[in-house]
Amino acid sequence: MANNERKKELKTLQKKIHYRFKSLDLLDQGLRHKSYVHENHEAGGQDNERLEFLGDAVLDLVISHLIMERHPDYSEGNLSRLRAAVVNETRLAKIARELALGDYLLLGKGEEMTGGRQKNSILAAALEAILATVYLDGGFKKTWQVISQLFSFHLDQAEQEGFYQDFKTELQELSQETLKATPRYMLVKEFGPDHDKVFGVKVFIQNKVAGVGAGKSKKEAEQRAAQRTLQKLHLFPKGNNG
Repeated sequence: MANNERKKELKTLQKKIHYRFKSLDLLDQGLRHKSYVHENHEAGGQDNERLEFLGDAVLDLVISHLIMERHPDYSEGNLSRLRAAVVNETRLAKIARELALGDYLLLGKGEEMTGGRQKNSILAAALEAILATVYLDGGFKKTWQVISQLFSFHLDQAEQEGFYQDFKTELQELSQETLKATPRYMLVKEFGPDHDKVFGVKVFIQNKVAGVGAGKSKKEAEQRAAQRTLQKLHLFPKGNNG
């Protein structure tokens, strides 16, 4: 450990993730970018790349389990898509920014000068590395608790945003595979004042109405229509309105 000032910083960070480390040295390694290690050979210590590798696997496992618990009726394809909407560089970097992780990174001068503290790739990797340090320091149960807390809101958000947008894609794939037909969407009505319009859409498959949906935009209405069509075909759980 470098000095008391660094220890103080790391203690602040561990409070943010609601986990108290037995070894702050491990947490320090999780924040050590390879550029820093290359420029500070005399300091010794490893960079965080191996920890990132482990953290990626631990995160995938916990998020997979959380999604399966939340959605017992989801197919393997739906589970995979939802996980991909949660575990990706953009979202991991967003969580890292919520923790102000960039402030705690140990970077080389080159990375520092080119804005490394704000790069999505570096922030996402550091978050995964830190999750690995929690796993190594405290075991799976503690890691589960930390990930559940950090990702709960983002799981909700992914269900509302990224995953929600897959209904049209899923219906198209299914329709082309089983019926050799592409769904066609038609705006059939719109009502309400200009600032608060509601759009009604029908989805046609092989020139027959397969489903209907309404929403605050044409895009949302099409998604609802696709979702309802999938529900009707018993291919998507009715309990989730995404």
